[in-house]
Amino acid sequence: MAKILMGGAGGAPTENVIKSIGNEEEIIGIGSEPFDMMMSGAVRKYQVPYAVEPGYKNRLFDIINKEKPDFAHFQNDVEILEISKMRDEIINSGTKLFMPSHETICNCVDKGKSAQIWQKEGIIIPKTMRINNEADLKKAFDTLADDKGSIWLRAVVGGGGKGALPTDNYDFAKMWIDRFNGWGDFTAAELLTKDTVTWLSIWYEGELVVAQTRSRNSWNFGNRTLSGVTGITRVGETISDEKVNEVAMNSIQSIDKKPHGIYGVDMTYDRKGIPNPTEINISRFFTTVYFFTKAGLNMPKIYKDIALYNKFPCLDKKINPLPDNLLWIRGMDREPILTTRQEVEREVDLI
Repeated sequence: MAKILMGGAGGAPTENVIKSIGNEEEIIGIGSEPFDMMMSGAVRKYQVPYAVEPGYKNRLFDIINKEKPDFAHFQNDVEILEISKMRDEIINSGTKLFMPSHETICNCVDKGKSAQIWQKEGIIIPKTMRINNEADLKKAFDTLADDKGSIWLRAVVGGGGKGALPTDNYDFAKMWIDRFNGWGDFTAAELLTKDTVTWLSIWYEGELVVAQTRSRNSWNFGNRTLSGVTGITRVGETISDEKVNEVAMNSIQSIDKKPHGIYGVDMTYDRKGIPNPTEINISRFFTTVYFFTKAGLNMPKIYKDIALYNKFPCLDKKINPLPDNLLWIRGMDREPILTTRQEVEREVDLI
């Protein structure tokens, strides 16, 4: 039986990948939080330091040398970036990886770099600038603010809306960046609408294998953050939109001429109805990928079958093979449910 080493064991992003893969392979989990790892479906579990801490690399290779995994996959931006730096050593140890180039990972993990590339390539995105100092912040309010005087701030690295803040107040924005010690690590951008989509895709040596679009209809716990964004989807829905397909493909291929691995393009619609790319979640599946698995499109299985066995799927459609209007509804301490709008209307007496 082949072995797969999975980073972030116990965390929801990794566990939904493990559930999708099933028991065809032996899953070896590594993670930094022992209590989280107690909830993991991995057959064996090893604690490691955080990826940027001393000792991570030595501990990782101790585990690799002991377990001799056939393939390794990771679900966290910071860890993916660190793994990418040591990819040759991992591959030489006998463990396969299925990742984009290191340059691509760097350009996607840093949202500021992605924005610069997209601007240069003529892809429509919210006007964006990096905030290195107070003069930059003042310029952002002067040049990017909407008719209510608001801009959008966020950290350049990290998921879950890290550091996200819509604000019309310069003093508050300054205190916000100070709070995160974020000068040089934040961007400011034009505010877009609240309508968001993600185009999750797998590529192999420049060829698209499969892609599926999901809209995000609401966030869990959004009312508990200043931005309204938490990165925790409450209701996801399968959709098809040719413009989204076009923008996503162009966004990926402008950063990587020969895509290879997982690319999840997050897009937000502007007030003209055009989806603007805001980031590419690179070399990892989004947390709710089990939604697609339950609906009949098992992207983690497709991914590991390619990496381990050079086995490719037979699909009638490469782009959006799932039907539209499937809903994935999530809540804390409850199993998610797969349903449809029609079923909601039948079961609930709506206002």
